[in-house]
Amino acid sequence: MITVRFFLKFSSDTRIGLGKVRLLEAIGTTGSISAAARALDMTYRRAWELLNHMNKAFGQPLVTGRVGSTGGAELTDLGRDVIARYRRIEADTQALAAPHVAALEAVIVADDSGNEGA
Repeated sequence: MITVRFFLKFSSDTRIGLGKVRLLEAIGTTGSISAAARALDMTYRRAWELLNHMNKAFGQPLVTGRVGSTGGAELTDLGRDVIARYRRIEADTQALAAPHVAALEAVIVADDSGNEGA
């Protein structure tokens, strides 16, 4: 099966792709960086590094800490906008690519084990 993946490139060393968007979505759902990291099977440190990369790319935070006894984290308006725009670009890209992917998949030869490949 052919899949189309993409990322948004900000500079030679800064990209936002599906993994970072999933992290933002998990933070939005869980209200916590550590809970989001656990849900995505990554360390808190790795999650924080990814967030830091995104914050630097935009020059402002996509996630902020909550003040008070409960703590936690929440998406900023920009964080929610990044998710929405990424998902919209993803949907548009998939729709545009679908007929081309289908044409390519139609010519893929299955080997004897039923796996695709030649």
